[in-house]
Amino acid sequence: MPRSCTVCTHDENHAINIALVHREPYRSIAKRFGVSAAAVQRHSRDHIPQLLVKASEALEVADADDLLAQVQDLQARTLGILDAAETSHEHRTGLSAIREARGNLELLAKLLGELDERPQVNVLVSPQWLELRAVVVNALGPHPQAREAVLRALEGMGDGLAP
Repeated sequence: MPRSCTVCTHDENHAINIALVHREPYRSIAKRFGVSAAAVQRHSRDHIPQLLVKASEALEVADADDLLAQVQDLQARTLGILDAAETSHEHRTGLSAIREARGNLELLAKLLGELDERPQVNVLVSPQWLELRAVVVNALGPHPQAREAVLRALEGMGDGLAP
């Protein structure tokens, strides 16, 4: 059974990790915290990269949460301006607030993953598909049963019924 990392189980492992991230020499860290320089070096090699990845992911989540909160606050303020413009009958200001609110909603949808901007192609209406379909159906003219089966299958494609 492998031994556990003496640095990971050390009472002050957080302080050791900080010292390692700040690139303090292994010997000085080992002396300060009462562990071997070899243990500090192994910990740095085997465990610090994992910790940095976790910390980076946590930072990204925190940044995303902060960005989302800022956009939500901006939307609330924009809607407040829209309300004030409607009350005072300032139509230009109201229209500007509507444009900004729409932009905020679009940004919020993107941040929340609710807006898919990937292009979508409907191959069922493309000229190449329509030409291929006509060629296949015409080629099956001498075989009426096969032709009907293919036509039924092709008609079901648009409904998600075809296999």
